[in-house]
Amino acid sequence: MRFNRILLSTTLVVVALVVQVSVLARLQLPGAVPDLMLLVVLALAFVYGHVAGAFIGFGAGLLSDLAPPADHAAGRYALVLCVIGYVAGLVRPEKGQLRSALAPMTAVVAAAICSTLLYAGVGALVGDTAARHVGLGGLIFTAAVYDLLLAPFVVPLVMALARRADNDPLAESRDSSAGDVASGWSGSGTGLRIGGQRGGLRVRAARNRAARAGRIKGVKRL
Repeated sequence: MRFNRILLSTTLVVVALVVQVSVLARLQLPGAVPDLMLLVVLALAFVYGHVAGAFIGFGAGLLSDLAPPADHAAGRYALVLCVIGYVAGLVRPEKGQLRSALAPMTAVVAAAICSTLLYAGVGALVGDTAARHVGLGGLIFTAAVYDLLLAPFVVPLVMALARRADNDPLAESRDSSAGDVASGWSGSGTGLRIGGQRGGLRVRAARNRAARAGRIKGVKRL
């Protein structure tokens, strides 16, 4: 991953974690908490691909596991977001650009459902049965609804920032300068112009020789 990708991803993940812990978690909404971290991981994976999406998801999930108040085993949500980021990177749109809102919204709903199920499944493996007492169906429904309502304000913005940060101004300047040089060579027609100049010189030399020969012949006639 490039340095600008790492810097942008780290900044967005930290900001999303702070907003989710300090704002969204304190809203006391019924059911699940809106998962801003999941939306950021999805948006970055849509632009950067499956490998970067897996790394970003693992880092974001690990920060969520360690952030207070942490009431579950460390690495649990890191595994969930790592899988989500990898799968989202596999189904990313061509060139990281959205052509319609249907595909990303469907991906958000699917990610919200799968992340809740995967989180509950990993919790069941380690002996955490909190999802059963709360109600898994209600958690899935509210998670999908909250993330779907939050996605139009997060996913396009994060994808636009990721595409802008992924551009290399030095590479663009090198490409543009090379294109200008190539266009200058093709537009100036240096070879053809030199050839034309040579041809003109040859024609002028031939005319001069003919004129001299005419003058010489005229002198001989005299």
